[in-house]
Amino acid sequence: MEEWPMGGFDVGAYVRSAVAVLLLVLLGCSPAWGPAPGEARIGLVKVVDGLEQPLYIAHAGDGSGRLYIVEQPGRVRVLEEGSLLPEPFLDLTDRVLSRGDEQGLLGLAFAPDFPESGVFYVHYTGRPDGRTVLARYRLQDGNPRRGDAGSEEVLLTVEQPYANHNGGALLFGPDGYLYLALGDGGSAGDPGNHAQDLGSLLGKILRLDVSQPGPYRIPPDNPFAGGPGREEIWAYGLRNPWRISFDRATGDLYIADVGQNTVEEVNFQPADSPGGENYGWRVWEGSRRFAQGEAPGAVFPVAEYTHAEGGCSITGGYVYRGEAIPELTGTYLYGDYCTGYIWGLRKQDGQWETARLLDSELNITSFGEDEAGEVYVVHRRGAVYRIVAAD
Repeated sequence: MEEWPMGGFDVGAYVRSAVAVLLLVLLGCSPAWGPAPGEARIGLVKVVDGLEQPLYIAHAGDGSGRLYIVEQPGRVRVLEEGSLLPEPFLDLTDRVLSRGDEQGLLGLAFAPDFPESGVFYVHYTGRPDGRTVLARYRLQDGNPRRGDAGSEEVLLTVEQPYANHNGGALLFGPDGYLYLALGDGGSAGDPGNHAQDLGSLLGKILRLDVSQPGPYRIPPDNPFAGGPGREEIWAYGLRNPWRISFDRATGDLYIADVGQNTVEEVNFQPADSPGGENYGWRVWEGSRRFAQGEAPGAVFPVAEYTHAEGGCSITGGYVYRGEAIPELTGTYLYGDYCTGYIWGLRKQDGQWETARLLDSELNITSFGEDEAGEVYVVHRRGAVYRIVAAD
């Protein structure tokens, strides 16, 4: 999610000038599976509309089939049996600052033991100054359709020097720890060099132990536990990670990082990684040098595309593990906010390969995943769609 239209960036003009055929640049890899770029092999079915600036979808892992939809101004809505419940699950509009295009209620994660504990977590930019807030909440009287806004426990706040690049992703990993992705603090070009500064939480993915009551703890195997740098850090060198996700089958981590004005990228962290990866920003924008300086051990993306080829802001998705489209099993799905293109990425014979699967014409702010592994697409203008087979 990128300056829409902050900094003089005109999304409408950009979309109108987008080329008809977008070829994904994959560090020398070309599409070798699926249809030729531009030929759709998936379709979309609308499941709900009437939402206000939706940004994310989560499920509670409780077997209910409910989907919880995050609205940027500060509400969480419940989709149950195909219908949007009239009352929000959670209303935090009194404490969420949502003035900028990239501020607001940005993330939602249900604790692994949610069916028993009723505990969940949110990430938002708070009033009055837009600082990052990570908070714990509980259900109201055990009702899975109503969260208790008065139960807030603030676990972490991070000052934000600018309104943009707040990141947004909040999710539990297969290890049971809570992961929070934060942008570099905003403006352009990371003027504070936060992403490479291990003393700053900006431009990082954090890994926290929230399994006990009270403040979060540092997992003992975090890469910077004991120093140097902030012990919360799991990975760094990120500009504005707009959605990260774990492959539910393998535990691998996919990170979509929004570029400055040239390159959009997908980064990959294998499940057996000990953490500590440096994804290169601001020295590198994708595989291209952006600024002078050093980025020790920089890890380059497994996929990237340039603005010259179309698009403006990457939106990360999920590895497909559903049953509706068997041929997509193991494929990482992601998109672009401006063009609505949706791509599939997977590794075959040791090489990363990609294909463009659909030209959706949506403003894709997020993807979502239900308990069965089916994948959804979130459209900024108020709707959610489910990905289905093309026919």
